[in-house]
Amino acid sequence: MGLSERQALERFGTVDIYRAHFRPMKATLTGSAERTIMKLIVEPESDKVVGAHILGGEAGEIIQTLAIAIKMGATKRDLDETMAVHPTAAEELVTMRTRTARVSL
Repeated sequence: MGLSERQALERFGTVDIYRAHFRPMKATLTGSAERTIMKLIVEPESDKVVGAHILGGEAGEIIQTLAIAIKMGATKRDLDETMAVHPTAAEELVTMRTRTARVSL
């Protein structure tokens, strides 16, 4: 939801990317090979989250809640300061502390 990485780059010139690729706890307990991928796109000057992408179980439910926060202008710091609910896949969105990449046009 929100902007793709390409759209954000075209609009802002530079973006910070946060990625997580993991096997959800429920998959480890059941022996499933299911994986989840999450990506946050942040405009570095304002720290606003301008895009989010999730592939994996319950992605629709997770992204819907995140969409509200982003629509309201949530920053990366807002996510970082949110308590993680454990064990959930969604907790990864508020524990991705290390930027994966800074991309510029």
